[in-house]
Amino acid sequence: VDPAIAKPLVDKMYEKRKAAALELEKLVRECHQAHDEKRIGQIVDQLIDMFSLTSNALHVRNGGLIGLAGTAIALGVDIAPYMERFLHPLLNCFSDPENRVRYFAAECLYNIAKVSKGEVLVYFNPIFDALSKLAADPELSVKNGAELLDRLLKDIVAESASFYVPHYPETVKVRDRDFGEHSIVVPHPEAADGIQDPEKRAFSLARFIPLLSDRIYVISPFTRSFLVSWITVLDSVPELELITYLPEFLDGLLKYLSDPTEDVRIATDNQLAELLREIKEVTIVQKRREAEQRLKDSTAALPPELEVADDSGRHTPDELGTGPESSAFIKDDVYEGLQTEQEGEVSLNNNDTEYPWVPGQGVKLNYDAIVEILLEQLNLGHDEIQQSTALLWLAEFLTFAEGVMVPFTPRLIPAILPNLAHHVPMIQNTAKRANKLLSQVIQSLPSPSEQPSRQNTSASTSRTNPSSPPPPRSPTPPRPPTLPPTQLPLTRDAVSQPGVPRDSISDAFDYQATVNALTLQFLSEHEETRVAALKWLIMLHQKAPKKILAMDDGTFPALLKTLSDSSEEACGLLHDLQLLAQISSTSDDSYFREFMINLLNLFSTDKKLLETRGSLIIRQLCLNLNTDRVYKAFAEILEKEEDLEFASVIVTKLSMILITSPELADFRRRLKTIETRQDGQALFVTLYRSWCHNAVSVFSLCLLAQAYEHASNLLGIFAELEITVSLLVQIDKLVQLIESPVFTYLRLQLLEPDRNPYLFKCLYGLLMLLPQSTAFVALRNRLNAVNSAGFLHIAPKPAATSISSRSKLVRDEIKWGELLLHFRTVQSKHEKARRQAMGTSFDNTTSFPPFSPLPAETTPTRPPVRRRVTGSGEPPPQNVAPLNPVTNRPPSRSGGLLSPLNPRSRVQGGLPPSSLTVSAPPNTGAKPKRTLGLTGRKT
Repeated sequence: VDPAIAKPLVDKMYEKRKAAALELEKLVRECHQAHDEKRIGQIVDQLIDMFSLTSNALHVRNGGLIGLAGTAIALGVDIAPYMERFLHPLLNCFSDPENRVRYFAAECLYNIAKVSKGEVLVYFNPIFDALSKLAADPELSVKNGAELLDRLLKDIVAESASFYVPHYPETVKVRDRDFGEHSIVVPHPEAADGIQDPEKRAFSLARFIPLLSDRIYVISPFTRSFLVSWITVLDSVPELELITYLPEFLDGLLKYLSDPTEDVRIATDNQLAELLREIKEVTIVQKRREAEQRLKDSTAALPPELEVADDSGRHTPDELGTGPESSAFIKDDVYEGLQTEQEGEVSLNNNDTEYPWVPGQGVKLNYDAIVEILLEQLNLGHDEIQQSTALLWLAEFLTFAEGVMVPFTPRLIPAILPNLAHHVPMIQNTAKRANKLLSQVIQSLPSPSEQPSRQNTSASTSRTNPSSPPPPRSPTPPRPPTLPPTQLPLTRDAVSQPGVPRDSISDAFDYQATVNALTLQFLSEHEETRVAALKWLIMLHQKAPKKILAMDDGTFPALLKTLSDSSEEACGLLHDLQLLAQISSTSDDSYFREFMINLLNLFSTDKKLLETRGSLIIRQLCLNLNTDRVYKAFAEILEKEEDLEFASVIVTKLSMILITSPELADFRRRLKTIETRQDGQALFVTLYRSWCHNAVSVFSLCLLAQAYEHASNLLGIFAELEITVSLLVQIDKLVQLIESPVFTYLRLQLLEPDRNPYLFKCLYGLLMLLPQSTAFVALRNRLNAVNSAGFLHIAPKPAATSISSRSKLVRDEIKWGELLLHFRTVQSKHEKARRQAMGTSFDNTTSFPPFSPLPAETTPTRPPVRRRVTGSGEPPPQNVAPLNPVTNRPPSRSGGLLSPLNPRSRVQGGLPPSSLTVSAPPNTGAKPKRTLGLTGRKT
């Protein structure tokens, strides 16, 4: 630099430095016109020494910066060969402690970028890095200067980044040295030859992304605003396809949503919405292109005899579009104009040009990486707005990229279901939508047991079946304009991950991992989450019952535990029972039996569950399963139950449900058919053997089955039982049930005493067992209302053929003696267990009379009992002790006395059939004899 210019250039006065810079500009322009590059290089080196040395005075450094700006203005775009020399020292001034140095450095670079245009893009990364630091500069003037430079660079990138190639060997060398391995995915198809090659461009998005990924995690709101604005600019250039690199900066960008500055949050939210929209558009475009390609392939594969040629020799697929392959992807009214060459090439409007290039059709999106980032945002510790946005993205992905989401289902479940009960309504609503969409996607997948897709099946059928009628054809089919692939309608079959068949998507779904994830949701404290998990399991089991929910996995215990969960509401309990019933209905008998055993074990360990929810659980099982199967399973297990008290409680519960539940109405009708149907007899016997654990329950079963004669025989054994408070309470409840609509048929049968004599004996037997309570009065009033003649009409008439013929089949099929013997045996065990629980030894003298088991092949006879059973034809026992007039019971269990309901007792006592005399025992005080009339009144 001439001394005349150099001296004022370093003057302390700004005006003198500015004037000197103008003179230097003229000098450099003259040298450039004279092609004196050597002197220009010397001037540049001298200016670099002036502003780069921190030991120089402030006005010297500022003079060097303003002089470099003038040099760049003089050279114009030809400043590019010298940029490698001064750019890095210039950028170092951006971090200088002096405010004026930083400001003049930004001003200098602004002038350099303005004249160099696209050549400056070769150095975009270091410039961007330096600018990101100036964006948060505390000095307002410096920040304003940086904003001006930032705008200029954005304009240059938007105009030239997608195609500009450096023209100088120096900048080409720098580009080749810094170029990374990865490049832009989608070239611009309309660019000149060689320009579309990303390795030749001045700007490389692949080289810039690592820098953006590093800077994206800054904290300063000013720098965050700077980064978001640049992402917006780069995303606005279609040829760059920034979304290809979205996983590299998405995580950091999502964190900006929780920034305390509102401007940052708004800008970030808008940009994320734009990125999501672009992903959706790119995915749809790719699917349409694939659908169009499949259409071309299927059309080219058709046999020649199915093609229709027009005058020009072209084959019109408007009629072929009705075929099985094409109908899966297109609609006839849209694609009738699609023209296909004989070679299978698609032309547009009868021209030989290919379809125009569509932005996004060649973009490669890393869906998996994006979903991974979104799932990470749903972990605890992230801001609620981040969680809401991540859920929104996942829900949107489920609408257009189902194939991507299917393999992530085991991880989506724990991410979505807990948020169904989130306290923030926005998150809760988004989670509900995502859960619904994911469920629909999985439900739409082919079941594992299904055959190949219907489309392929129909296609093969149409090709191999020559008898199929051809579609109707018009003589001269019209040829509307052909639509480009961007206007192809999207069908359900095309909705999948681009390039991935739906069969592969179905194979990618992991049933067992999904079930495990759902099982863990049972531990949630929120009912919404637990109910959603149950609904998922129900849907999955309906879809693939053989692949999930085995007995030996962890799901079965979890489902049982849900039943006993006191916090579980009715909705969750019903879904749990529905799932258990669904599993049982599709499983073998061993699984079902194991389930019933586990359920009874649960009842035995959780008495509160049995009391509060036992009836609901059993009724729901009967509602969702076959009632016969449920009750038979209970009966078979309870018959061998060792815990006699628990067995009695369960039998009582089952008997009450059997009598009162509307769901078991058909089951009760079957029990009434033991006289005419063998299946009803087998059912009655199965229930009877386990119902013997509770005397009142087995008596109720006989009433339901209309086995009144056997019920009256049971009453004879009732007198030998220990009449406990519990027994009286159960009899009281039975009397109340007799007054209910379930036993309407029984009450009507009282009007036919000749046909149902043992029914009267049963009811009067209950009356005699009851104390004079409300139930006693109700039953007595019912009997008195039927017939005021009392026992006159209940005496059995052996000569009547109706009774004998009516029960002939029953006597032949049901071995009543064995049943009576089994009842005695079971009740003897209960008596022994009850006495042992009371701390007293079991006295055989007060037990039931001993009996010997009968051989299985012989017909059982009535066991030797000391107490006469009603209806027996055996001779009456001797030395009968009279009833105790105080208790109206036999004096002891060792004595035998005919039931007062038995007419033979009146004959044996020498009394006329119309009266019954009860005498006081001889060891008590003599009292006058009292006679009971048939109406029950004392005379």
